Amino acid sequence: MDLLLETATFAAKGLVVFLTIAASAVVLFGLGRRRNLGGARLVVKQLNERFEALSDGLAARVLGKKAFKKQHKATHAARASKDHTRPSVFVLDFKGDLLANDVKSLREEVTAIVGAARPDDEVVVRLESPGGAVPHYGLAAAQLARLRSRKVKLTVCIDRVAASGGYLMACVADRIVAAPFSIIGSIGVVAQVPNLHRLLKKHDVDFEEMTAGEFKRTVTVFGEITPKGKEKFQDQLEDTHALFKEFVKAQRPALNVDQVATGEHWLGTRALSLGLVDQLGTSDEYLLERAAGARLFEVRFEPAGTWRDRVGRFAAEAVDRTVVALLTRALSLGRSS
Repeated sequence: MDLLLETATFAAKGLVVFLTIAASAVVLFGLGRRRNLGGARLVVKQLNERFEALSDGLAARVLGKKAFKKQHKATHAARASKDHTRPSVFVLDFKGDLLANDVKSLREEVTAIVGAARPDDEVVVRLESPGGAVPHYGLAAAQLARLRSRKVKLTVCIDRVAASGGYLMACVADRIVAAPFSIIGSIGVVAQVPNLHRLLKKHDVDFEEMTAGEFKRTVTVFGEITPKGKEKFQDQLEDTHALFKEFVKAQRPALNVDQVATGEHWLGTRALSLGLVDQLGTSDEYLLERAAGARLFEVRFEPAGTWRDRVGRFAAEAVDRTVVALLTRALSLGRSS
């Protein structure tokens, strides 16, 4: 048993070395071809082929060689005959952080799509964000609004969370699909500011801040927070919240905004009953349904990075493609052999 284990380990290491060498060759080739783009690139992947490969791999094991070949021939002909007449579904991913940094790629992805989309096409955004800074998420929502203004159907799928700024983005969609236990809502505004004024005063440390304009600085970390400054800051929060509510209401007129704009969040099932979302389901389920009648393309813009970033990205993708291809091939041949 030990000898068998050592042999398997050696074979695995050999495979890793082989994949590393192959990936390095792909990296060098890829860098040479993309040098004129300055490192930035738009990556487009056909998702139908991925779904079909998974189904075919399993079918090959379950049906047997002859039955699988017969079925595959029929389904392949049906897929090919209507491929170019089907609408396209462009799939984007947005992973939100505090400053909505993915908006840098989102703006380029939207620009590419609005220039290529046809009337029957659709954009599906797999959105995940707990929210963050107001101007950053406002810009992200505005990027999605560009699709709506160009009459491109927009669907947002929420598998885990779209709260606060995340929901600000989601509500722009024509349709929101949420998993039953995803976190939805949190239509509110929050600000937390530590204040060290009393600590500095205790240790006889002076802090001077000069401003021009009565409310140039309302709440600070080191200065004394006055009742008037605190009241003004609260007014600013209330005004931002009012704008948030107006924006949501404009996107979803049937929603009772006053009922849901309390800063609370709900799970997907409750969010559906409140009108915050339109349908329960996962992004995988929705995309599989659309794949039956449309061509699915995953679109991702990768901004220019350092040389090390590009090498790492190309190597990771090359290894990923190779491993998936080998596993799929092994799964398909296992039954027929």
